[in-house]
Amino acid sequence: MAEIETEALIIGAGPAGLFAAFELGMVGVRSHVIDILPRAGGQCMELYPDKPIFDIPAHPRITGRELTERLVEQCAPFDPVFHLNEAAQTLERAGEGFIVSTASGKRFSAKVVVVAAGGGAIVPKRPPLKRLEEFEGKSVFYAVREKAPFAGRRVVVAGGGDSALDWAIELAPIAERLTLLHRREEFRAAPASVEKMRRMVEAGEMDFRLGQIAGLEGADGRLRAVRARHAGEAFDIPADMLLLFFGLAGRLGPLEKWGYEVKGGRIVVDTASFETSLPGVFAIGDVCLYPGKLKLILSGFHEAALMAQKAVRYVHPDRHHTFTHSTSSEIIAEKLRLGED
Repeated sequence: MAEIETEALIIGAGPAGLFAAFELGMVGVRSHVIDILPRAGGQCMELYPDKPIFDIPAHPRITGRELTERLVEQCAPFDPVFHLNEAAQTLERAGEGFIVSTASGKRFSAKVVVVAAGGGAIVPKRPPLKRLEEFEGKSVFYAVREKAPFAGRRVVVAGGGDSALDWAIELAPIAERLTLLHRREEFRAAPASVEKMRRMVEAGEMDFRLGQIAGLEGADGRLRAVRARHAGEAFDIPADMLLLFFGLAGRLGPLEKWGYEVKGGRIVVDTASFETSLPGVFAIGDVCLYPGKLKLILSGFHEAALMAQKAVRYVHPDRHHTFTHSTSSEIIAEKLRLGED
């Protein structure tokens, strides 16, 4: 397969990766973006597309879906090329740049590489249930991408963290009947969510059952009931849909062996430029590690801005580089004028 040439290759299309495409465009660097998921947005779209986020500057309240859409719109004038459903596998030095290969066989030639892979490949923790695969993707799910399929259905939500309670509260009004199933009375969720859930249970708006999932009943991928057990007693909960929120496991996978320094599954960077120990390779967002690092979306935005100021020097070493605010950037002015035409 012919190599796909680009100036910068961004690994990950979450918020940090999308903003990196914008910041690189601001300094005149063209980028391609690859992501293992079928859509841009990373965890924002996979885990909480309709859940509000409250700590994005200038947006008192914005959902993961809205944030993704606006970031895509923001970087659009710089024409980043997206390659979705692509898993990065190998990195090798090639002259003054790099070759990155994906699991599908695509090969990208880039002068710089930006790893914005979040927590790595996100994999939900799956309970050891017989026949689980038979129902996955049909009536058993690990995330909610759209609420409509749950309307008028008997829904069981299993788990005791924020995701479980948030979605139980969100889906109860539209479900025929919703049952929250957790192994104990204590929860790992925000106190306000726990309090709201208990009020809804008391008002008869949803059910809460103590217990752990022991099995699934149904045929041809269609769920009929969730079998649970508590204190030695088994019981069935009628169900058409089951949401499992037992946590997520993130892993760098092949990216962990790319030659830069890694600690605890995260990539060590220099905070002056967010460059890794491998010159020309950068890491931003949740995947990077440095003293005082906070796993916040806004931190990833800051990291992307500093990364671009160093990355452009690898891509265009013969040009004179000075920092320019967006309000006086000739590059963005030209791009926006072209967009209006």
